[in-house]
Amino acid sequence: MTHATITASAPRGAVVVARSLQDHSMRIKPISRVLVALAAASLLLLNTRPIWRIDLSAPQYPEGLYLQIFSDRFSGDVEKINGLNHYIGMATIHNEMFPEFTILPKVILALVAVGVAAALVGRRWSVGGFLAALLAFIAWAVYDMWSWGYDYGHNLDPHAAIKVEGMAYQPPLLGHKQLLNFDAWSLPDEGGWVLFAATAIIVLVYFVEWRRAKAAAK
Repeated sequence: MTHATITASAPRGAVVVARSLQDHSMRIKPISRVLVALAAASLLLLNTRPIWRIDLSAPQYPEGLYLQIFSDRFSGDVEKINGLNHYIGMATIHNEMFPEFTILPKVILALVAVGVAAALVGRRWSVGGFLAALLAFIAWAVYDMWSWGYDYGHNLDPHAAIKVEGMAYQPPLLGHKQLLNFDAWSLPDEGGWVLFAATAIIVLVYFVEWRRAKAAAK
């Protein structure tokens, strides 16, 4: 073998090794793949358990009233809340008013599929794609809920029995708000906590794998 042949083959060997190391650094650990798969599977609970909850309390309702939001319907004291809202000019709440209830279960199943695919692919970029999908879904859900609450609390019947000048009844997006003599609380329910926990797991997995790849590249 000539000196020129050895010189020419060395760079090619170095490129192959570099590519092999790069590919290895993009692979995630088996435990990370398991965590991604479990986080994705847990999202199925969003189609069976309530995602969000609004609680109302007032002196005339010491036991309180509540509204639970599922992926496909409302539940809880819907009729009682509608009766109260009628007096202040707010629209009644009906499942049919929200096209989101038709598409949301399918969107959740799509998220599960993306997550399972990310675990099967087992690459850092696939986990990043799943994380991006989760964050986009949360951002859309938050905006949609805020938009619905704004419209619900501001578009009032001018002929309502009770009118308070300048008063709007937009429920809180998160946390507490005083609405006349009612204390309103808006918080995640079981499904909402599952969603946030799954997202936190994916953030952690992505960060750990990114740190591992960065350390391996040194």
